[in-house]
Amino acid sequence: MTALGFLYPGHSAEDDYPRMEQMLAGGVRLQVVHTDIGEDAHRLDALVEMGSPARLAAGVEELRLSGAEAVVWACTSGSFVLGWEGAHDQVRELARAAGLPASSTSFAFAHAVREVGAVRVAVAATYPQDVTSHFAAFLRAAGLEVVAERAGDIGTAAEVGTWGRAEVLALARAGDHPDAQAVLLPDTALHTAAHLRELEAELGKPVLTANQVTVWEALRLAERRLNAPELGSLFTKEPVVQVRG
Repeated sequence: MTALGFLYPGHSAEDDYPRMEQMLAGGVRLQVVHTDIGEDAHRLDALVEMGSPARLAAGVEELRLSGAEAVVWACTSGSFVLGWEGAHDQVRELARAAGLPASSTSFAFAHAVREVGAVRVAVAATYPQDVTSHFAAFLRAAGLEVVAERAGDIGTAAEVGTWGRAEVLALARAGDHPDAQAVLLPDTALHTAAHLRELEAELGKPVLTANQVTVWEALRLAERRLNAPELGSLFTKEPVVQVRG
């Protein structure tokens, strides 16, 4: 049994993790520990505080006791708002505190885009425009080309957590672009695990979502590779959706 640890801010879409654990069906346990979200606001200062070392360190001991082999800070905005170098510092501090390989959802997106063979991406975000632009800048620092940014202008994770299938599909459609080889939905407060195959069928290209890439990143850190088509082309050995040039 491979145990993987996730530090998840507050309570919004954490039920995606037991759902994905069932979909993986490969001797993997996904252990979620909730961190104090502080002020629930998609605002730059609040997001920086949400990912502060003290808030992350508070959940580390519980993950260690769970036997986790790797830990991922399961938050996109609470990492990319620090910028490329700041996000690296955050992960290094987390790895030191946990004594485990560590990463964050922001880096998970950068790695997952390469995994599906894409370079040009479209961002379909729930965030306000200023936060969305920070994510696009992070992706560019990772060497990716952002061909479109769609900002949903939602102010809190709590509101995002109430979205269902219709809202998720509408966001992805609105954020897609003909030149994009993959579409990214960067918010771990968004329920997406149940919709990944439908999203990719609808758009005809890989769709990468925050909780999906977070779990994939933890598996990567633990050197596990599992085939789970229900979780989209990222989790298939042979992509079910071919990237278009």
